[in-house]
Amino acid sequence: MSSKPLKQIHLAAHFPGVNNTTVWSDPKAGSHIEFASFAHFARTAERARFDFLFLAEGLRLREQGGKIYDLDVVGRPDTFTVLAALAAVTDHLGLTGTINSTFNEPYEVARQFASLDHLSGGRSAWNVVTSWDAFTGENFRRGGFLPQDERYSRAKEFLATANELFDSWHGDEILADQATGTFLSDAKAGSFVHRGQHFDIHGRFNVPRSPQGRPVIFQAGDSEEGREFAASSADAIFSRYATLEAGQAFYRDVKNRLAKYGRRHDQLLILPAASFVLGDTDEEAEELAKEVRRQQVSGATAIKHLEFVWNRDLSSYDPDGPLPDVDPVVSEDHISRGRAQVRMYRDPLATAREWRELAAANRWSIRDLVIETGNRQTFVGSPATVARTIDDFVQSDVSDGFILVPHITPGGLDDFADTVVPLLQERGVFRTEYEGPTLRHHLGLAHPDHEARDERAAS
Repeated sequence: MSSKPLKQIHLAAHFPGVNNTTVWSDPKAGSHIEFASFAHFARTAERARFDFLFLAEGLRLREQGGKIYDLDVVGRPDTFTVLAALAAVTDHLGLTGTINSTFNEPYEVARQFASLDHLSGGRSAWNVVTSWDAFTGENFRRGGFLPQDERYSRAKEFLATANELFDSWHGDEILADQATGTFLSDAKAGSFVHRGQHFDIHGRFNVPRSPQGRPVIFQAGDSEEGREFAASSADAIFSRYATLEAGQAFYRDVKNRLAKYGRRHDQLLILPAASFVLGDTDEEAEELAKEVRRQQVSGATAIKHLEFVWNRDLSSYDPDGPLPDVDPVVSEDHISRGRAQVRMYRDPLATAREWRELAAANRWSIRDLVIETGNRQTFVGSPATVARTIDDFVQSDVSDGFILVPHITPGGLDDFADTVVPLLQERGVFRTEYEGPTLRHHLGLAHPDHEARDERAAS
């Protein structure tokens, strides 16, 4: 009787933006804006044979109580600028950028990704996201925001339009001699016409077909609309479900949506974000993980987090004291602006009741509560324990791999690369060398030209 073949694990590295995940008090914590930090992080990921580096996006500094949120003051450099620079200091690592479909335009974004794919030799990827708040929209000409159904409608048409631009230089239609820059005929290389609900454009795309044809497409939404968007259009989904049961349920749900779009299970990868803490022993790692969580949640951070739910100024409260006895303010006008966490607490009164009960039962202070109810590290233990757990999760269809988020930047990935990756390689579930030059090779995804050829042959 033949056994099920082992799945190969996909690993990626998330360079975190401004956040309270990074332990800033650690002397090893470095800049989130100087290029040396990005370069160190990327080189470590490539040394470990990771699939790609992932950059999130922030289009406005977040505010709380009318002031810039204290963990946002360093800002965030432009995604394309950073990825283009990293293309010059890496040879194999995929370069994934989060670019918004609500406030950008298809021609501009397609041109940037096609250019990045050329510059990197076929390593670009686009995490397609939407923007949910008018606060961010104030930075843009159009302003405002779109209802959720219109956001995903625009995102789907945005991606479809961008793909039309990528495909406008295609196969036999590429009639320009790229070596000399001369045209071989008067054909329509790069010509496009798009008429739709959100975009009405026509012209000629000026970047020839790139090594991957199109960038690899990621999606990060968890709503019903987001899952459908991923199943219909994405190559990979950036999931937040990294625990066993929740991960398996999400994996089944999204993979089972693929058939209606004529897609196979292997044409969409599920890659949750995952944090980790390593120690020489499991016990040492557990103690270190507790300390990391306390360092991540200072007293001031705990109060700010509680304000997400209470929607009122709580600066007079002691973070080492009891929870407020006043109820949250339920209002569309929120004290915190530009933070996705606000949307997590749909019923703040119910959340407040639940938290008060937890705090009373466990004798927790405000800070204790925020630490205990916040995100815990996904993988905690010795390198052997972490390698075994990651492998077990992937083989059990929790995911197809993980996007690792260290709590120290830029050196927080180093120990994982040096200790966990070799153990995964020994298990035969992670590459020892890159198999091909492009990100599609790393992820086991077909070139779109090859998929189209195969579909024609099948029909």
